[in-house]
Amino acid sequence: MPSMISLLIHPERRRPNPPALRVDLRHVALVGMSLWAIALAVSLVLLVLGHATYEAPATCGAGLLLGVVGLAWERRNRAEYRSSE
Repeated sequence: MPSMISLLIHPERRRPNPPALRVDLRHVALVGMSLWAIALAVSLVLLVLGHATYEAPATCGAGLLLGVVGLAWERRNRAEYRSSE
């Protein structure tokens, strides 16, 4: 087996990369958003009970917002990443 330095110097000696997995990104974003929504609900309950600060719900809200951005990106680029094989 070639050494790590040898592979870094001569990348043509490496084995080829395996093909990328085809994943439906919409499902990934929706699962992530649902987890952020659950965390938001828990953090709001903890905030009402006085066991948390405003940072926790704000972080969860930012996670949900980024999930919406991810869904918009997925919708706009769906045809491009699904056609690449």
